[in-house]
Amino acid sequence: MMTTTLEFPTAALLLAWYDRHHRDLPWRVSPPMAARGVMPDPYRVWLSEVMLQQTTVPAVKSYFAKFLERWPTVGDLAAAANEDVMVAWAGLGYYARARNLKKCAEAVAADHGGRFPDTEDGLRALPGIGDYTAAAVAAIAFNRQAAVMDGNVERVISRLYAISAPLPAAKPLMKQKVAQLTPADRPGDFAQAMMDLGATICTPRRPVCSLCPFNGACQALAGHDPEHFPVKAAKKEKPVRQGAAFVAVNDEGEIFLRRRIESGLLGGMTEVPTTGWTARVDGDTGIEAAPFPADWQPAGTVTHVFTHFELRLSIWRAKSVTEKDNHDGWWAPVTNLEEQALPTVMKKAIAQAIPNAFAKRV
Repeated sequence: MMTTTLEFPTAALLLAWYDRHHRDLPWRVSPPMAARGVMPDPYRVWLSEVMLQQTTVPAVKSYFAKFLERWPTVGDLAAAANEDVMVAWAGLGYYARARNLKKCAEAVAADHGGRFPDTEDGLRALPGIGDYTAAAVAAIAFNRQAAVMDGNVERVISRLYAISAPLPAAKPLMKQKVAQLTPADRPGDFAQAMMDLGATICTPRRPVCSLCPFNGACQALAGHDPEHFPVKAAKKEKPVRQGAAFVAVNDEGEIFLRRRIESGLLGGMTEVPTTGWTARVDGDTGIEAAPFPADWQPAGTVTHVFTHFELRLSIWRAKSVTEKDNHDGWWAPVTNLEEQALPTVMKKAIAQAIPNAFAKRV
């Protein structure tokens, strides 16, 4: 029986591939420039890495461009109004990232003279920066030999070494392998090359192994089962929570909105009034918690899936409301909702009650 002799994986294999096949992304410098020591702007790297957490590259590009146009430096972002940042972030999800983004910008401006620390430890000490972001910024922006591991890198490394332990328990071993591979020369390019390889070649389904620079060293490919990796623990069924949302429009075509408290899920974002979100089967889905008396009519339901639970909201609508008291909120034109910091779940609730609320207007 013949056995396959695997090559030893090296950073050089991947970097040579990356120099030819890298993705052109607005927060990067091209690999030849990086090889000559031309480094990207740390602000751009940090901003992109925060935006890319649990979000795809196509979804991030327009937000990244919008933020840079409005706040071209970390000092500009630090000086921005919180509400303006939340409005610009609306729709990108995981809103704690936006709150931490603002806090981090303020810390860099106030405590570091507008310059990001150039080490993992220094970066990790900033608000909202964890191990991954600290490693990514240190490697990409400052050429530090840091082991960077996102979902794409996990997939590549798990297949390269056929790591059979399931995630998340396998993460320490995966990071150890990444650290062993990461070169002292061009560590930032290596990190981005691993991400690109996972995004374009070593994909979750139908990886294009014939084009992979590591195909001669990949233990999963040698075992004819790359898609088996990474091994994941069995998913738990997401719990369901229920609640009610109240969409009120007055005679002047204004909708009643309020701001959520700063902490917790969707903290600081704009909402239509809602009840609490409960796991009880007989949970708060009626009009008992309406923000004020009105002719509330049922307008259907919407479902929104968060990371840890599924939310089902019963929607109540009131038209031609004469109530003008602010009730700890405000009345905003329905025709100008893009200026509000509305998360996706609230946009769903409003659209359920007012189908043309988000129609593009000429």
